[in-house]
Amino acid sequence: MQAFLDIFDIYLLEAVINGILLGGVLALLALGLNLIFGVIDVTWICYAELVMIGMYGMYFMVQYFGINYFIAAPLTILLVAMLGAALHYLVIAPLLNAPPINQLLATGGVLFVLQSFATVAFGIDFRNLGIRLPVLAFGDMNFSYARLLSFLAALVGMVAVYLFMTRTFTGTAIRAISQDRQIMALMGVDTKRIYLITSAIGGGLAGLAACLLVLQYDVHPFVGLSFGPITFLICVLGGLGNFIGGFIAAFVFAEIISLGGLFSDLEWGYVLAFAFFIVMMFIRPAGLLSRRR
Repeated sequence: MQAFLDIFDIYLLEAVINGILLGGVLALLALGLNLIFGVIDVTWICYAELVMIGMYGMYFMVQYFGINYFIAAPLTILLVAMLGAALHYLVIAPLLNAPPINQLLATGGVLFVLQSFATVAFGIDFRNLGIRLPVLAFGDMNFSYARLLSFLAALVGMVAVYLFMTRTFTGTAIRAISQDRQIMALMGVDTKRIYLITSAIGGGLAGLAACLLVLQYDVHPFVGLSFGPITFLICVLGGLGNFIGGFIAAFVFAEIISLGGLFSDLEWGYVLAFAFFIVMMFIRPAGLLSRRR
């Protein structure tokens, strides 16, 4: 009996640590989506499809052009950042004063356009980057180097965004606009430029996530469905536009998924996470850090 409990404790600890590693990547995805919503007040339903385009970019640069992964990564981040800026300029900017439902439908339309484009251009085959990373053995526990690398890179990315937002004039302007758009416009701040920069940063974060997720997922046109819905739920649970709330919600979801996978199949971990979200929407519909009235 004692031996069984010791083994169970090891598996439990391994699941908790894996949940933390998964939470870092989910927090990175939520940060990009929350940044865009908090500043521009538009929810990009197609955000995960930007990640999908970035994953294809990484795949072709590494596999077809023979570019080193660490050189292809910044190129992919730049590519998706430009795509995010283009999305804002062509789709979002004309609809800034439109009803929210029109904005949701527009970004939802972009989602299907990007999925259809990827299907026609690349086919529906599952493509693998072909980089095999070893497994880190720590005692009786095993951890994926890909997940560990993803967690560290996501942490560095989030710290970089934090420093940019708190130590630069542009970052300060972005935070100010997120608090009061009308006043900042009256004070002479070029809101159109700030919106464009914010969209590029959000796209860049999606590009960084693509560089990390391509190490763990096969690339195909619908890969965004693997993490797009969960990212949106994380942002809603944390409070749309609330960076701290999204960060906490990402790790809560990740632990539920990981521990659910320990006691049953991984799919049941996602089922439990969705069930938890539904319950929390009744308890705290405005988000985890909201104040009850």
